[in-house]
Amino acid sequence: MSSGLIDVHAHLLPDFYVQQATAAGHTHPDGMGSWPSWSVQAHLELMDRNGIETAMLSMSSPGVHFGDDKEARLLARRVNEYTAELTRDHPGRFGNFASVPLPDVDRALEEIAFAFDELSADGVALLTHTHGVYLGDRRLAPVFAELDCRRAVVFLHPTSPVCWEQSALGRPRPMVEYIFDTARTVTDLIMAGVLTRHPNMQVIVPHCGGAIPVLADRINEFMGLFLPEQEPLALDAVQQLRGLYYDMAGTAFPRQVPALLKLVDPDRALFGSDYCWTPSPLADAHIAAIDAADSPMDGTTWRSLTSANAKRLLSGTAR
Repeated sequence: MSSGLIDVHAHLLPDFYVQQATAAGHTHPDGMGSWPSWSVQAHLELMDRNGIETAMLSMSSPGVHFGDDKEARLLARRVNEYTAELTRDHPGRFGNFASVPLPDVDRALEEIAFAFDELSADGVALLTHTHGVYLGDRRLAPVFAELDCRRAVVFLHPTSPVCWEQSALGRPRPMVEYIFDTARTVTDLIMAGVLTRHPNMQVIVPHCGGAIPVLADRINEFMGLFLPEQEPLALDAVQQLRGLYYDMAGTAFPRQVPALLKLVDPDRALFGSDYCWTPSPLADAHIAAIDAADSPMDGTTWRSLTSANAKRLLSGTAR
């Protein structure tokens, strides 16, 4: 294989987390049948089989906040320390996108400082919303100011929307609801001016942007119609979207990546496996499809292209 993949969308699922989430009522997380199986060894085997050099580990939905601020703070710390230990025990194989206990802003700021200053985290992972607080909410302004100051990599991950009981129609929320909740929170970030106020953050949007590529022009039109004239933005919605990064987790081919490349240049594309929530046989198939697809840039493969993009991003040189 010509280039070792850098996987920016990979999940850990330690037993202590599953036990606490289940105790909090997440027996069928986001409408899935059960929790997937995960172990360090199984993850490394998938990586070795598919030529994945490094996996940036993050906690998927339902995150670390199950309704109690104190418990969320303790769980975020335990998850982050556990992930940091994995990165130390397996140098070069794992990275750490730290969890934060939003919507508790004060404790989230404390955990951001601890994750970066004590654990050498590579970035943070933020759910599209936590208990209905979406990422454009003014209450989160101190969090984004801190992340901007640190020039942080910010990995977004969807969760069930607040209206899932009606909108999901009884089906697993990752199938459709995740895609639209990603579009919802990214649109909120744009309309609230978060991205223009904090241009030093490097934001990764999952699943080829969800519904964003086909909604970009519509969002742009509505922003022009409804954004107050007294708050002009230096960049319109399409320009802001072109400045984000997008991972290829999920069924990237044959349709999602071509749609994404109508919006962004190839240097904004990153590889993501979505393991362990994507079962290993399906992850293998997704990677095989990526390897079989033609690269949009001469002299590259999707492996070499996405890995070079990730290395620039994670080294802090992608500005």
